[in-house]
Amino acid sequence: MYYFFAFLLLFFTNLSFAQDNSKKEGLMTNYASFIMYHRFGENRYPSTNIKKEQFLKHINELLKPKYNVINIEQALDAINNKKLVKDRSVVITIDDAYSSVFNYAWPIFKKHNIPFTLFVSTDVIDNNTPGYMSWEEIRILRDNGITIGSQTKSHPHMYKLDRQKIISELSMSNKRFVDEIGSQPKVFAYPYGEYNLEVLEQVKLHGFEAAFGQHSGVAHKSLGLYELPRFAMNEKYGGMERFLLAVNALPLPILDLSPKDPLISKNPPFYGFTLSDSIEPKNIIRCFANNGITSDTKRLGKNRIEVRLNEPFSQGRGRINCTMAAEDNRWRWLGRQFIVK
Repeated sequence: MYYFFAFLLLFFTNLSFAQDNSKKEGLMTNYASFIMYHRFGENRYPSTNIKKEQFLKHINELLKPKYNVINIEQALDAINNKKLVKDRSVVITIDDAYSSVFNYAWPIFKKHNIPFTLFVSTDVIDNNTPGYMSWEEIRILRDNGITIGSQTKSHPHMYKLDRQKIISELSMSNKRFVDEIGSQPKVFAYPYGEYNLEVLEQVKLHGFEAAFGQHSGVAHKSLGLYELPRFAMNEKYGGMERFLLAVNALPLPILDLSPKDPLISKNPPFYGFTLSDSIEPKNIIRCFANNGITSDTKRLGKNRIEVRLNEPFSQGRGRINCTMAAEDNRWRWLGRQFIVK
């Protein structure tokens, strides 16, 4: 279950830009909303598919002048405070390299000059797996300016692997990328959005500049470059109401996140974080867990937020989304995905 909310951010390292006003014409920011797709028009797979009519509505919305669709490199420069981007900047990412990306979505993106990033796990391409793209098609995208990212060799549940297997997944896929497209990807997407601190560290050590999960929220630097969020779109959660919330969302910058490791040993977790002083005004925080799990959210002092679930997550993955109302009918948004052993 997804819950959607967002945030206004003015949290700029070494930049004196501290006005929280989303209505200001030409506002330049250090955050972006990342949208994640998988399949296009493959109705047999509703959990990973976006319907064609839904997708076309998304595209028509993004073509409006108020949005700024940018490539992933521009977004990361902004998040790193190197070169800011316009408010309502949006980045398109696509996981798994299904054939419908090349056959259906790519011509639409190309027609409208919309950049995107494709995350690829190399085994399915090497094995000529039906329903997936080929290396030749991936090279065509690369040659047309599309960013190619990694999603490991075999798309495993990485937190289940020992260190040597994690290293093997990353190093062997990096070698295949060099062999087939001439370079190692700079960006990484965790398969299923799953990672623990060991996986995160190995992604850093293997040369990736940033890594993305599948938790909702606007990407900015307060959680670091290796736990960046994306808004997942599929048939159930790809309607225009949710899409509009996502592409108009604002970040919820925080400090002192607990627990730091999304692989939890205590279920339910004692979840908490400290709001950045840059957030003004500090409105009411509301937090929601998936599968209808109720929770109690308390503010301790001015900035500390503590969330306690009233029952444990079931096995697998659990999510908590926290939101705060901002100006102009927009929402600050912070999502977190947990893995239950």
